[in-house]
Amino acid sequence: EELVKEGIGCMLAGDVDTGKIVLRDYIDATIGFDELGGRIHKSPESLMQMFGPNGNLQAYSLFEIINQIQIYEGVLFKVQVVR
Repeated sequence: EELVKEGIGCMLAGDVDTGKIVLRDYIDATIGFDELGGRIHKSPESLMQMFGPNGNLQAYSLFEIINQIQIYEGVLFKVQVVR
């Protein structure tokens, strides 16, 4: 759960590359690319490429993935505005 927060936090802070690495590590250690791919109808290989250094992780796919992570973890992530 902490890895997901860190990964999403990195992305929101503009460090997309680090965020992808952290989320890839989380997926690999928990739900796995096979199960996640089945849940969002994408091949595990395609997902691994998206989270790779040259991968093109598009917003639609990212939000599908975050939604499935929330379901898997039984949590709801919220964005909070901080000034």
